[in-house]
Amino acid sequence: MKLLVVDTSGPVCGTAVMDGERVRSEITAQNKNTHSASLMPMVEKSLEIAGLTLAEMDALAVVTGPGSFTGVRIGVATAKALAHGSGKPCIPVNALEALARSAAPKCLQAMICPMQDARAGQVYAAAFLEGERMTADTAIRLEDWLEQVRNLHDGPWLFTGDGAAVHRERIRELMGEDALFAEGPFGYLRPSAAGLIALEKGESADYTHLKEIYLRPPNAEKNKKLLEAMRHG
Repeated sequence: MKLLVVDTSGPVCGTAVMDGERVRSEITAQNKNTHSASLMPMVEKSLEIAGLTLAEMDALAVVTGPGSFTGVRIGVATAKALAHGSGKPCIPVNALEALARSAAPKCLQAMICPMQDARAGQVYAAAFLEGERMTADTAIRLEDWLEQVRNLHDGPWLFTGDGAAVHRERIRELMGEDALFAEGPFGYLRPSAAGLIALEKGESADYTHLKEIYLRPPNAEKNKKLLEAMRHG
């Protein structure tokens, strides 16, 4: 299966073209450009480097969250537009699963703890052990999450994602020497890892069924509810 992979769920914008498990091209960028400005040029360059066209893809794989509200919307909207124009089906990929897969192989005996920074002292998080999901995705206060992780596994724990980078000192303080951190190219979501998950799922659907994963309402929605409560208060 030939896949075009798109990810804008976190601080790193990424695209990849895969032919089965073979990575034909992969581009990632974390710069001053917004994902909305970076994504389409990266899609076009990924296809050019791979020597393939969108028409030759069998499906589009897109990371649907959890993550940045704006980022997730950009990736999903772009995938929908590309799918609509090309008639290709889509495969949704969970961001935390892809982060875990980017950090280490399934066989690693450490518990893999992917974390997206949710701000205000919270993270979007999940836990995986030897390729098996141990928890559902959750939006949670960092300290509460670390307590859950400690109760699930004696360690070591491998923390990855921008949430792990932001809260590294606090994690080390609370979890001790058994807290490990993915570094360099293993510390962020690789689009090729998302592609591997999509290949394993193997189930694509019409782009109209593609939905973002939000673990808490966007700020705009929360502010709207607050204003409505004030009006009726």
